[in-house]
Amino acid sequence: MKSILIKELNSFFSSPIGYLVIGVYLVINGLFLWIFKGEFNILHAGFADLNSYFFLAPWIFIFLIPAITMRSFSEEINTGTIEIIKTKPITNWEIILGKYFGALILVVLALIPTLIYVYSIFQLGNPVGNIEFGTTFGSFIGLLFLASAYTAIGVFSSTISKNQIVSFIIAVFISFFLFYGFEAIATLNLVGNLDYVLQNFGMNQHFNSISKGVIDTRDLIYFSSVTFIFLVFTHFRIQHEE
Repeated sequence: MKSILIKELNSFFSSPIGYLVIGVYLVINGLFLWIFKGEFNILHAGFADLNSYFFLAPWIFIFLIPAITMRSFSEEINTGTIEIIKTKPITNWEIILGKYFGALILVVLALIPTLIYVYSIFQLGNPVGNIEFGTTFGSFIGLLFLASAYTAIGVFSSTISKNQIVSFIIAVFISFFLFYGFEAIATLNLVGNLDYVLQNFGMNQHFNSISKGVIDTRDLIYFSSVTFIFLVFTHFRIQHEE
């Protein structure tokens, strides 16, 4: 797994991909949070918190993470190098996890610079230091779990098609549906008392729960389960390629 992980990281940073992903994420957030006038602008909100950032980040991830993962297996399948990798003394799980963690590390590297927003809010508070650290860091933990699930979905989607754009679209669709789809269906009141249960199948509900600063094991199990299920799906697809 280590060799695949290093190969993935090298491929990200030996080309503009890694720097572009981190740059795009930081620029988009920076523009909406600090430059553009509107409901997301922290300076114009009248109170110092990071709610706008934690609202925007999951939506940006829906497009950003599939852009990272779309080449994971699509490129290998398209060029035929997947068969060469399989001949090496590593298991399918090591290949999958190497690619998964390679993409996830890149996402984490994009998240790390945004920790400076915490310091900014700390200084902007009235009085200085008036910030709820529990909900803030709970939200960052929620983003990490959300990113892990999105990454697993993206890696799985990259096994479905040789075309990277198709893999990207599939990953965006699945991520969007799991994040907001169940919640949207629940608002239609189609299943009566079961609407709340349906809503709990969505990622947004569990992300919001973690963002309150209370780490509930049910939320952690949910995100871990989604991640594990899509990695299992990926393993099945890779075996099917044999």
